[in-house]
Amino acid sequence: MADHYEVLGVARDASPEEIKKAYRRLARQLHPDVNPGEDASERFKLVTHAYDVLSDPEQRQRYDMGGDSAAGFGGAGFGGFSDIFETFFGGGGGGGRAGRPRSRRERGQDALVRVDLTLGDVVFGVHRDIEVDTAVLCETCQGSCCQPGTQPVTCDICHGSGQIQRTVRSLLGNVVTSQPCTTCQGYGTTIPYPCSTCQGQGRVRSRRTVSIDIPAGVESGLRLQLPGSGEVGPAGGPNGDLYLEVTVEPHDVFSRDGDDLLATLEVSMVDAILGTSTSIDSLDGPVDLDIRSGIQAGEVLTVRGRGITPLRGTQRGDLRVGVQVVTPSHLDPKSRALIADLAKRTKPGPPRLAEFHPGLFAKLRDKFKR
Repeated sequence: MADHYEVLGVARDASPEEIKKAYRRLARQLHPDVNPGEDASERFKLVTHAYDVLSDPEQRQRYDMGGDSAAGFGGAGFGGFSDIFETFFGGGGGGGRAGRPRSRRERGQDALVRVDLTLGDVVFGVHRDIEVDTAVLCETCQGSCCQPGTQPVTCDICHGSGQIQRTVRSLLGNVVTSQPCTTCQGYGTTIPYPCSTCQGQGRVRSRRTVSIDIPAGVESGLRLQLPGSGEVGPAGGPNGDLYLEVTVEPHDVFSRDGDDLLATLEVSMVDAILGTSTSIDSLDGPVDLDIRSGIQAGEVLTVRGRGITPLRGTQRGDLRVGVQVVTPSHLDPKSRALIADLAKRTKPGPPRLAEFHPGLFAKLRDKFKR
């Protein structure tokens, strides 16, 4: 008599779960319905008998102590039958009962559309009418899939159950299984006269317009979900969802930092020294700025409430303007003489070392983070 542990290919201290996994693996390989042949049939008997013994705690204990292990099929280890059924047919008990027929109506697939927005759209929100190429309900059959005046008929093969039963003969007896009817594809009915417009699908491809209010505060990569705005399902099934993926186009002047807008203001050396007032065009109209006398490059002027409205909020962010002092590169002799006279009067100190900054934008970045 072959050793049961060797037959299953497990160690003598294998857990019940390891024994069960080994048995299922071998049963799939050696079952006569899968692997016909005398050798496979004999090995299948050995595997099943070994599992019957080792899966029962009392029989396994007697076997380990050298006792009788000759119990065959149908003995205390009858669990082998249920495991075989589970292995091949997906569960035990009542396996021959036919299931319900499938429904032709299914949920439609989701659709994804990309939407390009400007930074102004992001600040204020925008209304868009979007053209979507998708599946819509067939107007000819209204989702019935049948030519007008006709209807589905009960399948002659499965008699409306959508399932075909067959008997599988095995060493353990006859097992009744069910599988979808190949004539009606499991629907239980057939369509002798399919709709000529949709070819029996209950839906057709078409372009339709979807109106959407895109809220302020969205950003590139964000997806907005519109439930029920996707394509209609087969046979007039419920619509899927429509997703809008947002892409925000770069702006020539302004950039975004969270809910704030950033920009750079170029100021002449004279205006930086003497101070001035100016007006700039923000995304929602002119904004007055006061440039104080002696302003330094890299300073940030903040205009409250001229930024972006958050996606889930009402208080707008700020407009932050970094100052860049522009030094003239070409001076006529008279202007140069005036600058030299100014230098004598202000007596500026000699150039001195300071912390390295790669440029204005690095200074502005540091300012903005504070």
